[in-house]
Amino acid sequence: MPINHDEAGRLPAAFLTPGTSSFADFLAVLSPDLLPGRRTPSTSATPATVPHGTTIVAVAFPGGVVMAGDRRATMGNLIASRDIEKVFPADDHSAVGIAGSAGLALEIVRLLQVELEHYEKIEGTTLSLDGKANRLAQMIRGNLAMALQGLVAVPMFAGFDDETGQGRIFSYDVTGGRYEEHRYHSVGSGSLFARGTLKKVFTDDLSAEDAALACIEALYDAADEDSATGGPDLTRKIYPVVATITAEGYHRMPEQETARLVQLVVDRRMTDPGGPKAPLH
Repeated sequence: MPINHDEAGRLPAAFLTPGTSSFADFLAVLSPDLLPGRRTPSTSATPATVPHGTTIVAVAFPGGVVMAGDRRATMGNLIASRDIEKVFPADDHSAVGIAGSAGLALEIVRLLQVELEHYEKIEGTTLSLDGKANRLAQMIRGNLAMALQGLVAVPMFAGFDDETGQGRIFSYDVTGGRYEEHRYHSVGSGSLFARGTLKKVFTDDLSAEDAALACIEALYDAADEDSATGGPDLTRKIYPVVATITAEGYHRMPEQETARLVQLVVDRRMTDPGGPKAPLH
C-alpha cells in the first residue's frame, strides 16, 4: 500500500491517531478501495473462467481440531490448478479454509491474518475464538455486493478455544451469517459427499491422527463423486493440506506424514472402493 508522507516526511495523521484495534476499520478510513468488499462490482454476471476452489473438511477431536483441503482449482470444466493450497493459519491457534472464488477468498484470508495480528499488537492480547470468528463474518458480509455478482467466497474457520480446551468449527453463508458446527463439517462443491463419509467414520474419541485420516477419507470420497474436487495425485506427489490445531498451536502435517496416510487410504480402496463402513449396532 503506497503511503503519502507530508513535506516533512511524516506519516499521515491516521497512523498517529489512537483509534480502533481493527485493521479493517483502519484501512476503511485510510484507503477503503483496498478492502475486498469496497470495490465496485461488475454490472454483468461473473464468467465461469474465475478459478474456484473446493473442498474443505474439519473434524473435532478431544483437545483440538483437524482441517484439511484438496488441492484442485477449476475454471468451468477446466482444471485451473492441481496444487493450490486452501488451508491457512489465521493465527497461532486457528485456521481458515477457503471455498469459492479462489483469488477473492485468498485476499480475505490475508486480511484476516493481518486483522488478528494487528489486534494483538494494539491490545496486547489475542481475540477470543468467538471474536476471531466474528471478525471473519464481518469481512464476508462486506463482500456481499461482489457475491451477488458471482464472486462468492465462503470460508470455514476452526481453532482451539482456550476457555473450553476444545476445538471448535464455524461455517458461514454469503451474507456473513456465522454458525457453529459440532463434531465435523465440510464446505465446497464436494461437501455433501465428504460430510456423508464423516458421518460414518466419526466417533467422539478420535485421536489427532485418526481425525486426519477421517478428513483424507472424506476428501477421497468427495473427489470420487465431484469433478471439482481433486483426489490425491500419487504420480505428482500432490496430497491434501492437513493442519492440526491444539493448545500447542497450529501445526501443518509434514508432507511425508500426509503421504503415508494417503497411501493407507488408497491401499484400502484397492480392495474396498466404497471406503470404511459404519457399524449398524
